[in-house]
Amino acid sequence: VQLQASGGGLVQARGSLRLSCVASGSILSINTMGWYRQAPGKQRELVATMTSDGTTDYSDSVQGRITISRDNARKTVDLQMDSLKPEDTAVYYCNADIYYDDTGLRLRRLSWGQGTLVTVSS
Repeated sequence: VQLQASGGGLVQARGSLRLSCVASGSILSINTMGWYRQAPGKQRELVATMTSDGTTDYSDSVQGRITISRDNARKTVDLQMDSLKPEDTAVYYCNADIYYDDTGLRLRRLSWGQGTLVTVSS
């Protein structure tokens, strides 16, 4: 089971970026999917999460500017980021709570993607 994130890059303040993350492997089901970020010298923090039934949770710092979405059939979770600020600069990680099959066993793993860098210039 693995998560592959994409979509980071350099953008000017007030610009937009869209991050995408896809889960692959012998996946049986996925509970919560989400995005976290880690800025230089800071701890990793929540950006947004979405449960399998569509319930969302956002950090106060991104509320109203960033929208999370997911496609359960495609096993993807996206992050649409608008009105970006320099303080949004960070490495963004996708995360998923996954049930998967391992030689007939039903196992559970909290998986992380490799991280994608978002840089917002002022």
